[in-house]
This record gives sequence, C-alpha cells and structure tokens, in this order.
Amino acid sequence: MNPIHSLCLALLLFFPPVALAADCIVLLHGLARTAASLDKIDAALSREGYQVANIDYDSRQATIESLAPAAVERGLAQCEAQSAERVSFVTHSMGGILLRYYLEQQEIGNLHRVVMLAPPNQGSKVVDVFRHVPGYRWLNGPAGLQLGTGEDSVPLALGPVSFELGVIAGNRTINFILSQFLENPDDGKVSVASARVAGMCAHIEVAATHALMMRNDEVIDQVIRFLDSGSFFGENAENGLCTADGRAV
Repeated sequence: MNPIHSLCLALLLFFPPVALAADCIVLLHGLARTAASLDKIDAALSREGYQVANIDYDSRQATIESLAPAAVERGLAQCEAQSAERVSFVTHSMGGILLRYYLEQQEIGNLHRVVMLAPPNQGSKVVDVFRHVPGYRWLNGPAGLQLGTGEDSVPLALGPVSFELGVIAGNRTINFILSQFLENPDDGKVSVASARVAGMCAHIEVAATHALMMRNDEVIDQVIRFLDSGSFFGENAENGLCTADGRAV
C-alpha cells in the first residue's frame, strides 16, 4: 500500500464519516426522568459518529406548552453550535409529546428523522385513573396531568405527524397494578396501541418495559437503524407506513 493510501485509511479510522458528523441528534427524556436516563443511547450514537445534544429539563415544574419550546430549542441551539447540517430527535415517553407539540407551532427546517420510544401518542389511561390520587400531581407535575385521554389531553389534541417518524413500543411490564388499566399488550405505562400515531413511517414492538426501554440493546440497535435508513429491522417491523417525505399515505 502506498503512503497516500495509508494516510487515507488512517483518517477514515480516526474520523467519523462526514455525513454523520454533519448530523446532530437531540435526546429528550420522559416525565420525572433526567438526561442521565438516556446516557446509554447518547454513548451509542456518539460511537456511531453522531453529534448528540442530551437535553435535561425539569419535567415536573410546568405544562407541556411551556416545556416544549424550552427543551426543543435548547437542543436545536446545541446542534447549531456544533454546525450540524441536519437535526434528528430520539425521545422517550413524554419527550415525544413535547416534540409533537412544538412542531405543531414551529417548523424545524433541517429536521431529518425522529424515533419515539414508548410515546403516549393517544394518551395513557393510567393518568385518567390516578390523577385524583393524593400525591399524583406532586410526583408528576402539571404536564403529567395532560397525558391522559380526557378533555385536557394534549396528545389527543395534536394532529397526525408530518415528519419522518419511527415508533418503538414496549410490550413487557413489571407494573401489574398499572397494566390492569391499559389495553394489552403494554409496557406498564403506555399500551402498544396508544403509542401509534397517524402519519408515522415505521412501528415496531420490542420486549421492553417503559422504565428501562432506553437501556435495552435491541431498542438502541433499532434507533440507530431508523436514524440511518428510515426503517426498522426484524420480522415484526412495520415499515413504509408513510410517503417518502414523512407524510401519511
């Protein structure tokens, strides 16, 4: 191998591909969690060569209407500071609702792809049942009261998605008290059916619980696959549910 070829090979080994380096992924955690809950996904995406903005926000202190612009725009600002050409999002639970709400108010011109983990896109009946239980509001804050299926449901007030979205839903539970109020299968807080949303491009069920889905190796592999290709892999993957530009068929 001549010296020029050797130099090129060395550069490829030490530097990620330009296409990935130009992509930034914003991570949005769920209700009553922190950015630390997405650390494993953060590390995996960084190894793949992506820039990552793992956003921490106080999910229990405000409504979805207030949390959405604050969290999303912090992520966009961090990606802009890294000179990212495209921005994608990976969200867990309520983080997906924040993004959906934001995108109904604002456009993100360089938005590429979105993966939502266990999003309560149709609301969660757990909220309906437990919202009046003493301590629920203290534990979950005002945003936690907006994730049900009643008249004040934010998810149900949102329209179909119009961006390239892949949804990963968990079908394992260790919280059998909450699961008795949910349509089966469920992940202990959100049913598989409730995670679906009109306009999504791909959907898959995985053997994971709501609380630990973000640390599941299969989930992380599926996240990376969708960000790379716009589709999931495996026998139960549902792909091609939208048009090429992310709009519902």
